[in-house]
Amino acid sequence: MQNIRTLNPGRWALGALVLLAVMAMLMPLADIVIHGLPAISWEFSSENPSDAGRSGGIASILVSTALIVGVSRAAAVPLAFGTALLLSEYLSPTSIAASFIRGSLDILAGVPSVVFGLFGLALLCRYLELGYSILAGGLTLACMILPTLTRTMCAAFEALGNQYRIAGSALGMSRAAVLLNVSLPLALPAITAGIVLGLTRALAETAVLLFTSGYADRMPASLHDSGRSMSLHIYELATNVPGGESAAYGSALVLIFLLGVLSYAMHALSHRVQQRYITL
Repeated sequence: MQNIRTLNPGRWALGALVLLAVMAMLMPLADIVIHGLPAISWEFSSENPSDAGRSGGIASILVSTALIVGVSRAAAVPLAFGTALLLSEYLSPTSIAASFIRGSLDILAGVPSVVFGLFGLALLCRYLELGYSILAGGLTLACMILPTLTRTMCAAFEALGNQYRIAGSALGMSRAAVLLNVSLPLALPAITAGIVLGLTRALAETAVLLFTSGYADRMPASLHDSGRSMSLHIYELATNVPGGESAAYGSALVLIFLLGVLSYAMHALSHRVQQRYITL
């Protein structure tokens, strides 16, 4: 009884902290739902913006956002996966090359997003003459999320340890066979979490796209067209468009919904693949 009484204050304090964390998450979400739900309709999701976004919908914004995130994913995920394999499977953790790569990734992960935006503006928009375009915005976002993706994938492979590699070698399996049939399915949930983290950051990014993808709210015809992302559209409506608060709340609610759908879909896909390749 004395031990239980001693633990009760700590449990109450822990419960209070958890309650505060849940409230801090639910309060802004509830505010967005209350103010954004009246703006949601079929027309809102199927029509292009008009009157600077005060009326119409967000169809072109959704398409531009999907293209920007798609470009960033196509550019960043393969490069991050290859770098993670190099660091976890082929380079010694104490080697100079591994230390340099890891240190560079850690530095890049701490660089503010506005610096990546200036980099994309100087290199992609001006030097490579891509202009303010979806392609420039997506490639700049890929540079920004690359450190997060790589470090998460590295941690996923390193958490498995060496026992699977040793067991595979004892069975006569090659390193590539162990990687594809054992290590990769086991690390897939953590890899998926890293991809979701990187893509959700790309979906919510504003500063980078402010310098690279542009403000155009028309329907893009190609990757070389300027396109306004969802986060940039919300920023524009909330700060520069009088009377755009309702559309800004509606767009924010749609963005949160997209983040949730993306996260659920990625985790469901990784769980299905893991069940297919691993039998316990």
